[in-house]
Amino acid sequence: MDYYPQRIVCLTEETTELLYIIGEQQRIVGISGFTVRPKRARKEKPKVSAFIDANIDEIIQLKPDLVIGFSDIQADIAQQLIKKGITVWVNNHRTVEEIMKMIVQLGALVGRTETCLDLVHHYQKRIEEIKLISSTWSIKPKVYFEEWYDPLISGISWVSELVEIAGGIDLYAENGKQSLAKDRIIADPHEVLLKNPDIILASWCGKKFKSKRMFDREGWKEIEAYQNQEVHEIDSGIILQPGPASISEGVEILHRIFSEWNKKQMLHEA
Repeated sequence: MDYYPQRIVCLTEETTELLYIIGEQQRIVGISGFTVRPKRARKEKPKVSAFIDANIDEIIQLKPDLVIGFSDIQADIAQQLIKKGITVWVNNHRTVEEIMKMIVQLGALVGRTETCLDLVHHYQKRIEEIKLISSTWSIKPKVYFEEWYDPLISGISWVSELVEIAGGIDLYAENGKQSLAKDRIIADPHEVLLKNPDIILASWCGKKFKSKRMFDREGWKEIEAYQNQEVHEIDSGIILQPGPASISEGVEILHRIFSEWNKKQMLHEA
């Protein structure tokens, strides 16, 4: 007999993606409307929630034996479901280490602990390889990561960590320690101009990046990154997801961008 959850509702994308990766997608009966990974999930599973809102009645009708949420931001949804007698697991994973732990914990919940441990070891091995490579660079790029444009919001914890792992210097690493977006607001856009990043990374949380909107800010065309065409959009479905995508594809994208920048610097010095 299978004593593990048979009918799981995932209120965020990363747990849906992970269950697909380990071949346990048959347990999923409902997903977030923001889910884009894997693409097939949107076709195969009913969408029952946004990020801070959910259709409680529809979730109950699905008769889940486990609902999985993310962070204190979904606390109200969790509370409503718990009051209806639904079992809810909410994880507050916001660092790279916590993402790894979440993967193993979810694996345990569905009887796939060893599979998820192997997956985490694979991710960790590659991260260590990237760290070793970037540690040999004599110069590293100053990086500004923009998660939102109005107001300006810098990158969350795991993004800040991944920037450093991949070989960059996060200009707002202190902000990254703040879990809530409101605590990562950059009140004065001129501050970024003064920091003069070598590379700008934009991932506008589900909205397409518009370069004109960014560089219409007073003085921003003087920034080194703009002058050297080092402005890059990163799919928010990859980098802003606290799950497999960010610590696999996300860190690889960052490392590739920083590696190309490093090569240019080496050629210039030669």
